[in-house]
Amino acid sequence: MLKKLAERMRPPSSGLTIASRINVFFFITFCLFSVLILRLAMLQFVESQHLKDAEANHKNTPIPPTRGNIFDRKGAPIAYTTPTQSLYFRIEQGQTQDEIIALARELERVFSERGAPSPKKLSAEDIIRLMDVGYDLTKQETKKPSFYFVPRRIKTDLTRDEIAYIGEWRDQLKWVQVIEESTRTYDRENTVAVQLVGYLKPFPAAREPNNGLPFYKTKEHTEGYVDTEDVGFDGIELMYQKELRGESGYKAFPVNAANKIAGPEVTLQAPKKGNHLYLTIDKDVQLITEQAIMDHLAALQSSGNRFAYAPNARAGYAVAMEVKTGKVVAMAGMPDYDPNLWIGGISKSDYDSILPFVNNGTITTAYGNFPEDERNKHPTSIVYMGSTIKPLSVLIGFKEGLIHPGTQYYDTGEFTYGKDNSRLTNSDRAAYGWLTPATAIAHSSNTFMSAKIGNALHSKYGEKAVDVWQDYLAKFGLGVSTQSGLPREYKGANEFKTNKSESFQSRMVFASWGQNERYTTLQLAQFATTLATRGKRLKPLLVDKIESYDRGQLIQKFDEPVVLDETEFAAAEWNAVLQGMADVKVQGFEGFPYPFAKKTGTSTQSVGKKLVDNAVFIAFAPLDNPTLAVAVVVPEGGFGAWGAAPIARKIFDAYDQYYGLDGVPKGAKAAGDK
Repeated sequence: MLKKLAERMRPPSSGLTIASRINVFFFITFCLFSVLILRLAMLQFVESQHLKDAEANHKNTPIPPTRGNIFDRKGAPIAYTTPTQSLYFRIEQGQTQDEIIALARELERVFSERGAPSPKKLSAEDIIRLMDVGYDLTKQETKKPSFYFVPRRIKTDLTRDEIAYIGEWRDQLKWVQVIEESTRTYDRENTVAVQLVGYLKPFPAAREPNNGLPFYKTKEHTEGYVDTEDVGFDGIELMYQKELRGESGYKAFPVNAANKIAGPEVTLQAPKKGNHLYLTIDKDVQLITEQAIMDHLAALQSSGNRFAYAPNARAGYAVAMEVKTGKVVAMAGMPDYDPNLWIGGISKSDYDSILPFVNNGTITTAYGNFPEDERNKHPTSIVYMGSTIKPLSVLIGFKEGLIHPGTQYYDTGEFTYGKDNSRLTNSDRAAYGWLTPATAIAHSSNTFMSAKIGNALHSKYGEKAVDVWQDYLAKFGLGVSTQSGLPREYKGANEFKTNKSESFQSRMVFASWGQNERYTTLQLAQFATTLATRGKRLKPLLVDKIESYDRGQLIQKFDEPVVLDETEFAAAEWNAVLQGMADVKVQGFEGFPYPFAKKTGTSTQSVGKKLVDNAVFIAFAPLDNPTLAVAVVVPEGGFGAWGAAPIARKIFDAYDQYYGLDGVPKGAKAAGDK
């Protein structure tokens, strides 16, 4: 019984022992690991490059936007963007000097035979300079290029014939490429507010360590910029760079670890076009202003009248500012130049020819049209304001209790002051007899201003008088920024603060009649506007509105005046000052239909070891309800009444024609405009 039970409990034979089963298991595991190792080896040594190429990232390449246009206040285009085809050259390894010269000579031939007719032809020497390879054919000099990694624009606005030829012979014309881009074009019929509008330069030039601009040296302001685009370098073009430029788009390419394109898929994000700017400048008034300056300079240089003869009057500056809004209607510095010279890169000879007046002389230093070795012998655009300060001198005298509207002063034509009995006189040593503050302004008495205000203020404050004087002038826009926002704006020179060669008493005496402070034409226009508003200093506005590029949607409008400061005076004090300004005698205003306030200035300046007289003039009209304020400066223009006032008259007439100094346009054309 027990034997049978044991037999039943014994497991049946499977044919394999436990050891055999284990061996089979290890064999299968070995095979699997062998396959895995073989696969890893294949991945490592055979398929690795293919897999690296397949493992692609996406690289974004910026696409520069289309730049917005600049119009005058009525919509006349001043600066606009046009599509064009440009030729670029890139420095590469292995280029020899002989090959580059040969390429330049071939391009010279192509441009000459197939380019558009133009008096300005690119020579091989010009092309090599634009290539910036460090070689000068004319001087036979070699130096390092300015930079290596940025393509150089050789020529813009290529013709179809030029493009076709370059494409056909691209293997022979090595290292050049035709690229479609946008080109900035400026009014080709007339030069309109050239220095105010400014110009563009290539982005790499804007970032150069020595000659670049701080604006373009921060990532914050230049995210997405590309080296082939042009950027604002001065004036409105720089001031509104962000609004005009727009925003970059992007092309996204799949690239491998070596930054090589690894596939055909491209993602495109279109750039956002820049906005349009409508300036406060009126093109018609601006052109009349520019022509008035040039005509009057010619008249001064050839006049037979000793009062109006100024042979060295080579430049003039004028600003017209609306009294109720602060909008600048005209801003002119003459002579000017054709801003289209900047297209495609300006040549050295062209730049040298415009260097004296490339800056905006109404806000910073510019020069007359003199040869380079003569410039330091003549005044710049920043001159002493002369007798145009006298209305403010009288107001300061009122505020400080030094005089009142009925103050009497007997003018002998001379004034003596100081321990050494220094003596000064009126112009032409004129003696005006009994004067009031109003008649002192009308006759432009230096002795009244010196005795009753400059010297008296020093007696009251001593050395601190210069600080008191500076504070008053700042409230009228003198010696401080006008806050126009224009780049490179000069705040003027308060020489009564810095001229240590004179005593404090002497500084104040000369400052009281404008011979110790130098300011810009825009500052003088803001000063005249502050007088016209009876103490409200307005910010000069240069942009009327901003609109979107395509749909013309209004983005921002600048209508409200911006009051920067305000100084109160009694009505009787204002009446005395304005009456004195109304009685000032000037030339060129015969038949002017409005009573108006004005002040002439003849500022004497030592330049190049000689004394010269600069013509300065401020005015606003109409007297009782001022609409427009004007400032004019003509370095070496002589007397302000003769050298500057006639220019202002033409500006007032132009504004009256198109807008009306009384609100009613007078010109037949302007009256018909709707």
